[in-house]
Amino acid sequence: MIFMVSLVTLLFGIWIGTLLRGRYIRQGVVDDLNPKLSRMQGQLNTIEAEVGYMVNSRYAELNARLSPESRQHSD
Repeated sequence: MIFMVSLVTLLFGIWIGTLLRGRYIRQGVVDDLNPKLSRMQGQLNTIEAEVGYMVNSRYAELNARLSPESRQHSD
């Protein structure tokens, strides 16, 4: 009976230790990835701004080209 109690206690200790170790490792991974993810988010924001600028510039250019033509057709 003492052997069974010792075995259950040992298994319970191993289980708790595994849970705590997994939590510690997960926290370490998250801490390692946060700076990388922040840098990637900054790069994505820059790309988004550049694409928005290019689209708006192209839209303005097309409107400038079409404006004189539309004036000629309406006269």
